[in-house]
Amino acid sequence: MAPQHGPRRARIAFSDSAAKQLENITGEAEIHALDRALVVVSVAPDVGEPIPSDAVGPQLRQYTDDIEQVRVLYFVTALRTVVVVAYIEV
Repeated sequence: MAPQHGPRRARIAFSDSAAKQLENITGEAEIHALDRALVVVSVAPDVGEPIPSDAVGPQLRQYTDDIEQVRVLYFVTALRTVVVVAYIEV
């Protein structure tokens, strides 16, 4: 019998701005908090709330993890890749 796999997780990519923010994160607690938020978003990309906008293009979303005090701004591509635009610690 073939093993049962869960739903496929979205791939996470970072904008240049988000990548620069990542370079400045050095604390283990901050890394853990961001990792937790990214796992949630990769498992369920639609979990975040849409950010209202008049712009044409991908719908920006924000996911806030109140336990870890993290907010991630991102959009989901047509191929279900999550592109993190910014990581903001609340």
